[in-house]
Amino acid sequence: MAAPREAPERRPFGRRFLTDPARLFQHNAWDNVEWSEEQEANARSKVQENSSQLLPQDKQEEYEVNAKRYWDDFYKIHENGFFKDRHWLFTEFPELAPNRNPNQNGDSVHEFSNKEESNNEGLGSCENGHCSLETRAENQLNLLKSTPKICTEELAPRKYSELNQSDGDYPGSSASYRILEVGCGAGNTVFPILQTNNDPGLFVYCCDFSTTAVDLVQNNAEYDSSRCFAFVHDLCNDRSPFPMPDESLDIVILIFVLSAILPEKMQCVVNRLSRLLKPGGMILLRDYGRYDLAQLRFKKGQCLSDNFYVRGDGTRVYFFTQDELDDLFTAAGLEKIQNLVDRRLQVNRGKQMTMYRVWIQCKYRKPATPQL
Repeated sequence: MAAPREAPERRPFGRRFLTDPARLFQHNAWDNVEWSEEQEANARSKVQENSSQLLPQDKQEEYEVNAKRYWDDFYKIHENGFFKDRHWLFTEFPELAPNRNPNQNGDSVHEFSNKEESNNEGLGSCENGHCSLETRAENQLNLLKSTPKICTEELAPRKYSELNQSDGDYPGSSASYRILEVGCGAGNTVFPILQTNNDPGLFVYCCDFSTTAVDLVQNNAEYDSSRCFAFVHDLCNDRSPFPMPDESLDIVILIFVLSAILPEKMQCVVNRLSRLLKPGGMILLRDYGRYDLAQLRFKKGQCLSDNFYVRGDGTRVYFFTQDELDDLFTAAGLEKIQNLVDRRLQVNRGKQMTMYRVWIQCKYRKPATPQL
């Protein structure tokens, strides 16, 4: 008989209001919202309904084979206008800038609500299943992987193989603090890190499945090749090389990225990323939780498998439970530091809309000493 699970970790935030003066009377938001049994049952019923008709297997295979094209198309359409920089990162993940002054840039959890969820493009609207609420975040989109000008997908393996990693001959080899963002999208996480973390020993790697996304990063005026290296990478391809050796990274960050991967490939992806961490290094994750608004809004015929869907634009998304993520990370030899659910209520008074968002946030660390 399996051991009982720990009680879910809950975010200690209380009631909170959005404070954008121009929209003060239009939008309210609350954190750490408790769901009633009736509400949870209703959400479960909606998921059962929209999962009752699965896409044919040949169509599912098509979405897997053409995943890169769908994400390239997404970024060509939206470029960087769909996303906002995430200055909330340093409140939620202070590990990204350990020496940062807490008052720097005025960042706060409240600002996360203002900047991320008060998108003028129609709060609460979902375009092709991409809810504008969480901007690039929800759009985990950035989630996927891209290719840069500097290193095209075809040239990447040759370029990396020319580097003698054992001799420290690789991008960022002289850095003392190395961060990798997987699924960098348009750079909405990378650039706030470069702007906020002034550690002279910092080096940031960022990769994406989409060539278009990496091009957006490299063409950004904030891109500094002396502190950052953007490259195209297919996480699901074991033969797709990383530019850095194993056990060289302090932080790997996954923001709405893992949910875009075929569920049966997730464990291999987490295992690969775990090998890149130094002893004591951490994976930081924020992703979709089960029964999030975006999941409930899917229609019949968009479900690929349990809790895994395809949007109208061909991109895909999975909705996690805390236990599922815990299983993935612990199976990769990592130890839990944080695994919490963030249930948020957002109200758009102007449109008379009530929206429940569910996200999961995790921190898992590689043991400083090998586990026996």
